[in-house]
Amino acid sequence: MAADPAVVAADVSVVLAPPVRVSTVLADYWSMTKPEVNFLIGITAAAGFYLASPTALSPSSWMLLLHTLLGTLLTASGAAVLNQWIEYPFDARMRRTARRAIAAGRIDPRHALTFGVVLSIAGVAVLTVTAGVLASLLAVATLASYLLLYTPLKRITPLCTLVGAVPGAAPPLIGWAAARGHLDPEAWLLFSIVFFWQFPHFMSIAWMYRDDYERAGYVVLPGSASRDRFITVQTLLPLLGLVLVSMLLAHGNQRVLYSIGALSLSVGFLYFGVRFASLRSRSAARQLLMASILYLPSLLLLMSLVA
Repeated sequence: MAADPAVVAADVSVVLAPPVRVSTVLADYWSMTKPEVNFLIGITAAAGFYLASPTALSPSSWMLLLHTLLGTLLTASGAAVLNQWIEYPFDARMRRTARRAIAAGRIDPRHALTFGVVLSIAGVAVLTVTAGVLASLLAVATLASYLLLYTPLKRITPLCTLVGAVPGAAPPLIGWAAARGHLDPEAWLLFSIVFFWQFPHFMSIAWMYRDDYERAGYVVLPGSASRDRFITVQTLLPLLGLVLVSMLLAHGNQRVLYSIGALSLSVGFLYFGVRFASLRSRSAARQLLMASILYLPSLLLLMSLVA
């Protein structure tokens, strides 16, 4: 009996198909955790912990810091994976996200869901056991507000950035709570810095990829009639807020040194914000994005050095 050509062709294709490399799969799972975002999250959480520590870190404090970072980053990774699981049908419509593992079909959505849930639970558990109840509750609130409020609001209103900036600014609070067990006014000043920082950072991204966002149905910017005014307000007002709040953190014997450094960084960041708001060019947006990436760790490092 003659073999069915279609069956033979299918068998050949299976034999000749390149095997899926374990390293490729692991790389996809790693990319879903958004390590580039977690880098900044880790810096802000570590800064909160360090600035809340009354003296130089002892060996036990270093262990607590490492556990706090582990729990925070596991929770943040879980949030990133679950966000992509929720949004993968829309990610597939955007050029900048179409190659993400779930959107591109390389990772089964069910597997991604399990991965995200496991990471989130593990992160909260680590914080509960090692960093205390307050730190873990802050992590849970961050996770819930990011996934249940910010993520769906991106398809409803441009004010999603205002909502999303709250969980985005929580890592220094988690670090502070882990170090002291409570939140002081200085912790909320740190929160305010990260809160304000997110607006110019995200406005530059939203403007550069505005066509992509519109294609996927995200309402991160308003219609063309009020878009310019919206971008100007959401970029410049938070930058002015950063100048004020960063100066409020000046304290100690090195107040003058910190004030000069913080003012220089904030005014420099403001310059790129004004340039972007004025020109609305891709190069100005990219420069503002780069300035935002450099500004936050530089300011936190300055705080840590003069604390």
